[in-house]
Amino acid sequence: MKRIAILGSTGSIGTQALNVIRRHRDLFSVEVLCAGSNANLLIQQALEFDPNTVAIADESKYAQVQEALAPHDIKVFAGNDSIADLMEMDTIDLVLASIVGFAGLRPTLRAIEHHKPIALANKETMVVAGAIVTAAALEHHVPILPVDSEHSAIFQSLVGEPGNVDKILLTASGGPFRGFTRQQLEHVTLADALKHPNWSMGRKVTIDSASLMNKGLEVIEARWLFDVPAERIQVLVHPQSVVHSMVQYIDGSIKAQLGVPTMETPIQYAFSFPQRIESHLPRLDWHKYAQLTFEDPDTETFRCLPLAYHAIAKGGNLPCIMNAANEVAVQRFIEGKLTFLQIADFVEEQMEKAPFIAQPTLDDLFQTDAEVRNSNK
Repeated sequence: MKRIAILGSTGSIGTQALNVIRRHRDLFSVEVLCAGSNANLLIQQALEFDPNTVAIADESKYAQVQEALAPHDIKVFAGNDSIADLMEMDTIDLVLASIVGFAGLRPTLRAIEHHKPIALANKETMVVAGAIVTAAALEHHVPILPVDSEHSAIFQSLVGEPGNVDKILLTASGGPFRGFTRQQLEHVTLADALKHPNWSMGRKVTIDSASLMNKGLEVIEARWLFDVPAERIQVLVHPQSVVHSMVQYIDGSIKAQLGVPTMETPIQYAFSFPQRIESHLPRLDWHKYAQLTFEDPDTETFRCLPLAYHAIAKGGNLPCIMNAANEVAVQRFIEGKLTFLQIADFVEEQMEKAPFIAQPTLDDLFQTDAEVRNSNK
């Protein structure tokens, strides 16, 4: 029985992870549930899965959660510090890191430092501090198992053959605005941006997918996860979302992982690795796909992707600046304070004006993140 801690249990990845556990209670159990502010759903999850401990980042919700779970012998904590501290528990066998954004970095690092294998769904952790996180994982002999569908596909394509990689082919759906001109994008709304054609995801990730920032973040994440320079990571727009990504080897051979567009498959693979276990998820129906098509991304219209390539090429704290600026910009777009096209403009402006640090420490990265956010309140 593998005992799992879920960071971000009420989000899209967290709820789908619980679906996986629900179907395989003989193999997995929930040891810890951590949520941001959705107390009602956290309580429901705790009552169903009976974890040892739950934590909610929003300290104002502590009393509500504590009162609801008091009769059930489930320990309750609140605050981000508590979530990080819980990663030291000896009873955790695997941590699913699915807190959205920069907030996921500290608990993920704490889990690594206490030798907990990581199922990584928080790409911002690697974007902001990829060098630090990968060094910590190497030092503490901790595996990082990718949960993003694209990185899981790359990981699966590399199993048994980790060397001799020519390049990584990272696929992208193109999001709801594939083929749009800048003129068309001037008039898109939040509701439009949230209508992803293939995937069901949280708002932040869905908007990032629409802007192609999500793919930029994934390029940076892939660079650190697989130790492949960014210039050997090629993004291909693949509207059908059937080929989740590919690896091209030095002899020209290409390995790919294909499947229906659901996050439950890569979540389950990370939970069960190195074994594969049965799944009752829908199978790929080839009759529905007369063609699988690929095209280059429009980087002149969707400028967030080249901004990400620039950030990883320059390195230092620039990816951290970019990530913080994007989180601020996306929130402003949600609030109606920025238009869709202004997301990239805002990110670029912050990347140009924020102080650059060539070799940042972890403290430098936390300070950089805070400065970008505080300067734009």
